[in-house]
Order: sequence, then structure tokens, then C-alpha cells
Amino acid sequence: MPTDATALFLTSDEIAEIADPADYVDPVREGYRERGEGAPAEPRTTLFNDDPAGMLTGYLAILPETGAMGGYTYAAGFGGHDAHFSLPIFDVESGDPLALLDGASMNPLKTGAAGAVGVDALARRDATDLAVIGSGTQARGQVRAAATVRDFDRIEVYSPTQDHRQSFAAEMNENLDATVAAVASSAAAVEGADVVITATNASDPVFDGDVLEPGAHVTAMGQYHPEKRELDTTTIERATYVPDLRARVTQDAGSFIHAMEEGVVDEDDVHAELGEVVAGGESGRTSSEEITVFDSGGTAIETVAAGKLLYDRAREAGVGEEIEFSPASGAMDGR
Repeated sequence: MPTDATALFLTSDEIAEIADPADYVDPVREGYRERGEGAPAEPRTTLFNDDPAGMLTGYLAILPETGAMGGYTYAAGFGGHDAHFSLPIFDVESGDPLALLDGASMNPLKTGAAGAVGVDALARRDATDLAVIGSGTQARGQVRAAATVRDFDRIEVYSPTQDHRQSFAAEMNENLDATVAAVASSAAAVEGADVVITATNASDPVFDGDVLEPGAHVTAMGQYHPEKRELDTTTIERATYVPDLRARVTQDAGSFIHAMEEGVVDEDDVHAELGEVVAGGESGRTSSEEITVFDSGGTAIETVAAGKLLYDRAREAGVGEEIEFSPASGAMDGR
């Protein structure tokens, strides 16, 4: 006999209190390991509207070992000139709802954790110099997570607005052991860097791929539109290319799509998904001179893994509000 189910509703403020940036990295790594061993996940679907202008985006994943499945849905624009994120999490055994999360505060943290997993899987172990292009919330999430998987001595940040990059450097100097400096160009940041992170909303490449040092790793997380690209063709051509999901490469991985259009790569040049590398089914870095790229366009793998972490933490802490869900078998026949 079906019974009503309850789920835990967590606000963005509650979520911000129960987990730090470093807490997300291991669950997200495990989520990608599961994906590498066959867990289902699909790339984002985005619907665009002209009047009123806005977009609606969603993506899904099932993580059997984590014990959760679900996805992210968010709306941006539509007259509000802002975005709102919702994350439903379901139990993987019963299908019952576990939680509904306001996903705003977790967004840069779960995305940062995915970037950190990419750095850990692909960057050299002795990497000490980090360049970051971008100085917004997502860049903060990327840098704070990356610093949990490598011991950086120096971090250089560039973004077009001087006040923004200087403010970013000052904040990160207070939060990290590394010395963080604002620099006047992307080339100044990238030159000599062991790891480069791009976290921008740029439509065109944000640095020259010829500047990359042999052995550098690049994590690009701001490119998930076929007509936008943070990385130039030179970077894609020089690198061992690893996306979060292979299925999104020809859908919205703008840098790789552009490089294919230029004729320097094709789909056979996708080395592996990140999960395949994490699970050990495919190689990651094979030499100290190899340039690697992790194309982190965003998936429900990190979202569901992070959501389950937050649900478990909230249960332990007694945080959140119970909300009721009616099973379809009862609701649809009037019970």
C-alpha cells in the first residue's frame, strides 16, 4: 500500500552552514568514479526563450553507490535578471524523495569540486603555480577546491576589471596558504603556470595557447555553449582532452566544437571522460611534458553527489524542514 513520503527542504543559507568547500571534493570524486564504472548521466538540456528573454536548464544522473539520483534545474532571466537553482534528490533503492535543495550557495562549490577532481586526475603532482582567469564566484569556488588537491605556492589571477582581480587576490590571500597576486594580463598569469583555471563568461578565448608551458594542465569551466569558447584552437590541438561527459562535446563544448570546425581535431581526439580516468579505466597524464585539458561544462554527477552529502549532513545536524510528497499511485486515483 503506497504511503505518503517526506523530503527535507534545505535553504541556501542552511546549505552554506553545513559544508565547507573542501567537503565536496571526495563525494564528487566518488560520483565521477561511479560514472566511470557505468553510472547513468546525461548532459544538460537548455531551452532558450526570446520574449521574455531567459533560459531553462536541467540535467540528470543516477549514482547507485552514493544511493541517490536526481538533477539540477535552473531558470535565468525571464524578467527577473537573475537565476534560481533547484535540486531534487531521490533514494536510488526506493525512488522516494529525499530532499529538495535551494541550490544557489552550493553551485560554485560543487562545480569547484568537479574542477578539483580534474586537477587531481590530470595535473602534475608537483604543480605549485596556479593561474586563474576570472574573479567571480565560480573562480573563487574553483581556486578554493583546487587548493585542497595540490600544494600551490603561488596563484596569479587576471580578470579585465582591475578592482575585481585585486579584491579576489586580497580575499584569497586571507583564505589560502599560497601567495595570491593580481596580474595585468592573462598572458602574465598563464606564463609559467603549472595549472590554469578559466572561470569566465567570455565568448572568445581568454589566453593564447602558445603561452602554455609543457606539462601544464587546464581546467575550463565557463564554456558550455556551442558558440562560446574560453580556450583557443591551439590549446585544444596541443592538449590531451578530457571532458566531464563525452556526450556534451559536440553539443555545447564550444572550444572543442570550434577546433573541430577548424579541422585540427575530431571526435576521436576526445581522450576519455573524467570518470573513466578517475575509475582507472583510461590513463590520465602519461608524461611530465604532456598538456592536459579538463572541459568542465557542468553535469548532474557533481550535483547529485553534492546533494547527497548535504542531505546526510543536514540529517545529522537536524537542519531543514520536512515537506510532504504524495505517491502518484495514490494521488492519481484520488486517495
